[in-house]
Amino acid sequence: MASDHYFSAAPESELKLREISITIAGHAYALTTANGIFSPDHIDTGTQVLLDNVPEPPPSGDFLDLGCGWGPISLHLALAAPHATVWAVDVNERALDLVRRNAARLGLGNVNAVLAKDVPDDVRFRGIWSNPPIRVGKEELHSLMRTWLPRLSAGSDAWLVVQRNLGADSLQRWLESVLDDGFGVSRAATKKGFRVLRVRRHEPKAPGAGLSRD
Repeated sequence: MASDHYFSAAPESELKLREISITIAGHAYALTTANGIFSPDHIDTGTQVLLDNVPEPPPSGDFLDLGCGWGPISLHLALAAPHATVWAVDVNERALDLVRRNAARLGLGNVNAVLAKDVPDDVRFRGIWSNPPIRVGKEELHSLMRTWLPRLSAGSDAWLVVQRNLGADSLQRWLESVLDDGFGVSRAATKKGFRVLRVRRHEPKAPGAGLSRD
């Protein structure tokens, strides 16, 4: 039997497509998933907690779904903000193909399902949403955070959902320790054993802001 992980670049198992019925952005849809990816049978609990506990996305801009899997976050964002461009990023080629299939099935032309290297370097994000792949290990997880969080545009948020017993609180402390004063880190919600962390990139201070007039 092939030993696949959801963070495998190319799952070795024979592709077995399946159809599931789920609710995204308040509406029921029939979508396609497969073996060899993360949570193929339903929207996993962490992702659902994230979607239920964060604000609706801005109406436009570039969004990032980091570790997109078969695409529930990306599809939600694309449906909620049809004038936005959603970058669905994963290492798993099978997952990316499923995102493309599902976006096409829903008539969504604003979803780009790509490998990280295929996101143009000059793109800055109006928002990042992620159920990050905790099981890849702390070093790789930290590398993902260092790579993508600095690409938030000013005045924008990253929303991360992490299981409490898999290191949500330690990740929050680490983020607070490594991000500069241009960022703020807080806990936005706790539900069903998960934390939703908010990383805010502050607007730059206007010249002279905070100075007294004496």
